[in-house]
Amino acid sequence: MAKEKEPVITGLQKAAILLISLGPERSALIFKHLKEEEIEDLTLEIANTRSVTPQAKEEVINEFYGVCLAQQYIAEGGIGYAKELLEKALGNEKALDVIGKLTASLQVKPFEFIRKTEASQLLNFIQDEHPQTIALILSYLNPSQAALIISALPPDRQSDVAKRIALMDRTSPDVIKEVEKILESKLSSLVNQDYTIIGGVDAVVDILNTVDRSTEKHIMETLEIDEPELADEIRKKMFVFEDILLLDDRAIQRVLRDVDNGDLAIALKGANEEVQNAIFNNLSKRLALMIREDMEFMGPVRMKDVEEAQQKIVNTIRRLEDAAEIVISRGGGDEIIV
Repeated sequence: MAKEKEPVITGLQKAAILLISLGPERSALIFKHLKEEEIEDLTLEIANTRSVTPQAKEEVINEFYGVCLAQQYIAEGGIGYAKELLEKALGNEKALDVIGKLTASLQVKPFEFIRKTEASQLLNFIQDEHPQTIALILSYLNPSQAALIISALPPDRQSDVAKRIALMDRTSPDVIKEVEKILESKLSSLVNQDYTIIGGVDAVVDILNTVDRSTEKHIMETLEIDEPELADEIRKKMFVFEDILLLDDRAIQRVLRDVDNGDLAIALKGANEEVQNAIFNNLSKRLALMIREDMEFMGPVRMKDVEEAQQKIVNTIRRLEDAAEIVISRGGGDEIIV
């Protein structure tokens, strides 16, 4: 008797199985990055999935693992490099299978060659380009590399480029190709044919969190005049409450002297354990006990109230940093000279 053929699992079914395997918390984080129609399709598929065999789950997870490896290796050194490393990690047959399935979708990011170029060399090459072109290129670089370049631009161009990065949303493949064509001697020609989401407020926040304080301050002051709403949105994301872990004990103690205990109790109500420990470790035992009791007896608290309390503390941290009373260790150039 002929062996019954295994049913073919569609891409949507694989995605649903993967999300089921990851669990609700991790799946919720993934949903934040999907389009509405994708969320609807996946939600419906998950709802219609009654059971998943251990074998199906293992196959989907292994395939996903192979895709992740391929994406990493391709980004690091191209298709050939990816194939070589995948063969070592997964074996020749599996590597060929992964590469074969994903060649069409796993393409090198635009400006890949520039991402591996020294910032000083890149600056000489692009500093005379239009600010929009510079913004487009910096959006594809890692924050530390982009920070070095934007810091070296003339002051009047720094805020202009930062604003263009923040306002950038989706860029047509044709536009990217045209820029690459101009820079063809130094740029990769492999471009994802789908519209690429780049730039945005998060991108400029990553850059501003890495540049030196004077460059950051100049850019923000200029944006506050030219684009006050955008400047406010950027400022809110530049230092979040959880970033209090970037402060040393002395700085945390200085901040706590200016923080209302009632606000602190509410703010900590929505903080993770690591942040809570960082705060309590820098309070006296008596005050720490009092704050803990306040948190316990206040009962449920609205998320809005928690966020407002946390924002007050963040504003205190920014004020103290501006006054040079504390230092936020953002990395890169934050060495302290005694």
